[in-house]
Amino acid sequence: MNKTSPKKYDLEERTAKFAEKIIELEKKAPKNVVTNPIINQLVKSGTSIGANYCEANGASSKRDFTNKIFICKKESKETKYWLRILARAVEELKDECQELWEEAQELTLIFSKIAANSRDRNKI
Repeated sequence: MNKTSPKKYDLEERTAKFAEKIIELEKKAPKNVVTNPIINQLVKSGTSIGANYCEANGASSKRDFTNKIFICKKESKETKYWLRILARAVEELKDECQELWEEAQELTLIFSKIAANSRDRNKI
């Protein structure tokens, strides 16, 4: 592997692409009294994962970093919830919601691991 190739695993890019997919999903959902609040919450939580990860990378301290990572984890879990609800509200988006739910689950697990490792390091 040469030194100029991009990183194989870039969490900032992955969370940005996830946010973009959430926005694309939102555009497909019908707008009505039931879906509007669901979509609003989904867009907020789904796009804030990456924003908080970027903030974590610029954290002013280990404690600040850990805090932001916990927020990423929390927002990933919330996004899973709203994807489940949207899939129920708009049956034709069920498969796409399921795919995004799986990615949100992976992000939850990743941020859980980072948070646990960070917490352990902060105890030292």
